[in-house]
Amino acid sequence: MSIPELILESFSRNARVNTAVLDHLSDADLNISDGQGGMSVVEQLAHMAGFRKDWLNEISPAHADAIEFELGSNNTLTTRDLGELRRAFTESDSAVLAAVEAALSEHRNFEGQYESHPVHFLQHTLVHDAHHRGQLMTLLRQGGHTAEQMAALESATWPIWRE
Repeated sequence: MSIPELILESFSRNARVNTAVLDHLSDADLNISDGQGGMSVVEQLAHMAGFRKDWLNEISPAHADAIEFELGSNNTLTTRDLGELRRAFTESDSAVLAAVEAALSEHRNFEGQYESHPVHFLQHTLVHDAHHRGQLMTLLRQGGHTAEQMAALESATWPIWRE
């Protein structure tokens, strides 16, 4: 059994979209929040990357252990540095793929989670990221990004899905 090529391509594109978002953010952008107790931009990103290690702790601890960054409260990354966030996404995406590939090569599912097929973890990651990127985009708009800045960010991300 193998990972369908289309989902692998989608997972790869998702990583490129996350990178494009990170490339368009400044350190000042990281602190933008809704002012009502919701996650800030950096907290959204830290949560997105932390999600991978958190779930790997549950479904494939050996692959989670291979990820160097630490999780803090609410299973989010403790870093607030754009470079470290980039590295965390790259590292955790690799671990997620390795875990799914291992499960498939061993003809097993993830016990207690994603029991129908291990690839569903990849799909869950895609949906989770899209959800939080939407929240992040809203925060940037509410935080004062101009229409031109938002258009530049959208121009860097949406075409990746249309290739």
